[in-house]
Amino acid sequence: MTLHRRDFLKIAGAGLAASLFSNTASAKKGGKPHVVVVGAGFGGATCAKYLRIWDPNIRVTLIEPSDRFYSCPMSNWVLGGLRTLDDITKSYEHLPGYGIKMVKDMAVGVDTDKRVLATQGGKKIAYDRLVLAPGIEFQTDLIEGYAEGEAAGKVLHAWKSGPPIVALRRQLEAMPDGGVFVIASPPPPGRCVSGPYERASMAAHYFKQHKPKSKIIMLDGHIDVVSKGVMFKKAWKKFYPGMIDHRPNNLVTKVDHKSMVVTSEFEDVKADVINIIPKQRAGDICAQAGVRSDTAGVWCPVDGVTYESPKVKYVHVLGDSVASNMPKSAHVSNNQAKICAAALVELFNGREPDPYPVIGSTSYSITSDTTSGSIAVVMRYDPDKGAYIRQPGGGAAEDSDELNFEYGKAWHEHIWADTFG
Repeated sequence: MTLHRRDFLKIAGAGLAASLFSNTASAKKGGKPHVVVVGAGFGGATCAKYLRIWDPNIRVTLIEPSDRFYSCPMSNWVLGGLRTLDDITKSYEHLPGYGIKMVKDMAVGVDTDKRVLATQGGKKIAYDRLVLAPGIEFQTDLIEGYAEGEAAGKVLHAWKSGPPIVALRRQLEAMPDGGVFVIASPPPPGRCVSGPYERASMAAHYFKQHKPKSKIIMLDGHIDVVSKGVMFKKAWKKFYPGMIDHRPNNLVTKVDHKSMVVTSEFEDVKADVINIIPKQRAGDICAQAGVRSDTAGVWCPVDGVTYESPKVKYVHVLGDSVASNMPKSAHVSNNQAKICAAALVELFNGREPDPYPVIGSTSYSITSDTTSGSIAVVMRYDPDKGAYIRQPGGGAAEDSDELNFEYGKAWHEHIWADTFG
């Protein structure tokens, strides 16, 4: 049992324990199988939707505390002034039409022996299979002074979309011409490794128009521009010469929001606006379920065929929380969700899932107000190696251009529609 019975009853309410556990038993003994999905992002919402499309006999409950979805893909467009927050805000209104039961609440505990999930609002929800797609949380404690700076509104990561990306834009607007914008990013693994470089491009686009004397310093925990590197460097040289100072192997360890000084392993940098993206890990509900079980206790190992945790039966994990060699991206989360949904349909119907599932990963990174570049790869699961193996072909574009800009716009619209209906 991952969650002690005593602690679980504190969450769920001891007075309702008897009915809770009897409901769990009845869910297992008869009736339609019940899948509970936590998190209505590119992984969770897609999985819930396709479970219902592919097998209407499966009951699906989707747990999500927010009443709208802020897209991380295209959020840097908001920073650059090419889109508004409303443009990248998506509704969940279509999901109930697929027969999904939506519960606006936060999952806070799991009794994996009884197969019951507890919510912050006091609900107890029995499941046959549990799918966790909570996204990421941030290891802010690894950066001295970060919490104080964040609390003061002076240090933002804006690595979860929504109002924070608007707040970061306002900080850039308030910055004097000739000021310094510091972007600090961690080494992999983490959400969207190309995102910080796209962010630098969009900040530079804004500065070029409104604050041409300003500068961007990237303190990069990576060894180099590791995603679309050739493309980004060409674009920076072409569109923003001398404006973006990329400094690799430069992990940030400390920040002082009063002096606005960022300290890395090698130097102190004075900034006018500070954007630090901390190291990340799987969401807390994964720890509560006992599936955040890699050697560092940070990410969630899964079986590549079903996305079930090898440590905790009947619990599956999708998206950015997964420990794997795959990118932590929207397209991968969407593909993982479909593979997991297909596997669950097979399992509930007494059949074996596809042992060689295939994942495609495509992403577009904007470099100016008219150009983008892409990366596309295909990976097939190899049961003998226990990993997804990249297939021949594909790769990153070396140039950004107008055609990929149009493709990128269409890609965003498609994945939003595919995920949310």
